Amino acid sequence: MSALCEGRPASLSGRTEKELAVYDTLDRLGIAYTHVDHAPAATMEDCLAVERQLGVAVCKNLFLTNRQHTAYYLLLMPGDKPFRTKDLSAEIGSARLSFATPEEMERLLRTEPGSASVLGLMHDTEREVALLIDKDILEAEAVGVHPLVNTSSLRLKVADILDVFLPAVGHTYRKVTL
Repeated sequence: MSALCEGRPASLSGRTEKELAVYDTLDRLGIAYTHVDHAPAATMEDCLAVERQLGVAVCKNLFLTNRQHTAYYLLLMPGDKPFRTKDLSAEIGSARLSFATPEEMERLLRTEPGSASVLGLMHDTEREVALLIDKDILEAEAVGVHPLVNTSSLRLKVADILDVFLPAVGHTYRKVTL
């Protein structure tokens, strides 16, 4: 794991276009962030060392859809909190939630399973994805998120996500209680 650095990584060599686009967007919006590179972290277990390095919990990001694949949801929640589709379906009034396909994730958020993040909403220009945020995330000062690749993580202030990033990309959120 690399050392923490403020802002974009010193070396941009070998980085993907989508990762660089995240840094460009955050810098353009004046959002401060701390960055760390690490081995691929596709599961919450993989993220434990990243959490220790960043000093904040890494969000679990679930990309969900209804049975008809006509409504999409990005759920941000604490990694250690249990998730039951039945409970969330009832809370948001959507029948039968399940995981969206990797193809849908790529099309709407320009990322893949294991790398999903609220930052992918910058690519959802048609506003097809509804953002759901668990109350515990909203109460945190900062969280860890992937910059659309799972070999890096960022520490972002929740207030910057809510008050700067989301308005800039034309998204709102709905608070949920899991």
